[in-house]
Amino acid sequence: MSEIATNRLPGLLGKLGKMTSIRDTELLEQSLLRTLGPLLGVLDTSLYRTDEQQNMVRVIHYHRSKVIEADGVARMVERVEELSRVNDLPPEVVSLTDNVRLLGKPCTRKLGKELLVAYPLFGGQDVCGYFVFQRDREVQAAEDATIRGVLEVFSNYYALLDISQRDRLTGLFNRQALEGSFERIWRLLGRPDHFAERTDGRRSSPGENHWLAVIDIDHFKRINDRYGHMVGDEILLLVSRLMTHTFRNSDLLYRYGGEEFVAIISADNARIASNVFERVRLAIEAHTFPQVEHLTISVGYSQVLPDILPIEVLSRADRSLYQAKQDGRNRVYAYHDLLASGVFEEQACAEVEFF
Repeated sequence: MSEIATNRLPGLLGKLGKMTSIRDTELLEQSLLRTLGPLLGVLDTSLYRTDEQQNMVRVIHYHRSKVIEADGVARMVERVEELSRVNDLPPEVVSLTDNVRLLGKPCTRKLGKELLVAYPLFGGQDVCGYFVFQRDREVQAAEDATIRGVLEVFSNYYALLDISQRDRLTGLFNRQALEGSFERIWRLLGRPDHFAERTDGRRSSPGENHWLAVIDIDHFKRINDRYGHMVGDEILLLVSRLMTHTFRNSDLLYRYGGEEFVAIISADNARIASNVFERVRLAIEAHTFPQVEHLTISVGYSQVLPDILPIEVLSRADRSLYQAKQDGRNRVYAYHDLLASGVFEEQACAEVEFF
């Protein structure tokens, strides 16, 4: 082992120790970028995530920069940018990651006087993402071994964390994962630099574009009572698969418990959000299920806002779901519509009862 590698070993072990103390998959991804960037002497690193069809679904960019304070003291500032909508990726990144996927090993591409480098992330035997960075020199053998080792530790630990956040029956995210998503989304909404100037001069936030829905299988207790829990479990699994295939790649879907699910989506406006949830309702209604043949779902949803606590957003969606069931089931209700029509009155935050 070279002297440089030996000198870096204690710091690397410390970083790996911190990485494996994290209990949130997305924070773990950020920790990976924070770990490898300084080791490689680069300020910018990126993590690209793909779905089972190898479509790019999420990108995390990590950037470190030096800022001079008013008192003349220099300090390093970190910035993490997460993109859930992956459009118009740089063509050099697309072609490079395509080569990595096909070969299953790291690849490089010249960009002027610098090199763009991409390493594969593995989930089992399949490529599930890419670690990408750019710098002015080739990756040395010792650096290559370090990157591969860190990525292997990351992938193995990520898989363990992912399993702990999954529902055993459906494979969807579970309640624990939902609570983590709440913390992450509200933390994101609370960032002052996350507000952008619009073309009309007003200020907007991505929080205006998030929507949370509570989804319930109608008359599910009757299915369990009549056909038994084995058929009930099969129905839960089929409904989960149908919703997974109908929601978009960027949408988050959780099994909260029993026959209840929670979805968090991003949409530019209320009309698009309504269309997303209505499409899911129609997909369930149109499907033919074993033995029970036809069943439906009811949906209640509410807008996610930075000044509204998660429990209140959940409560609003749950009240809307209850109203949908009261009005006959098999329908999608929005909290803001019920409020505007006078069905609901604005009220203080209340505890949510799901069971």
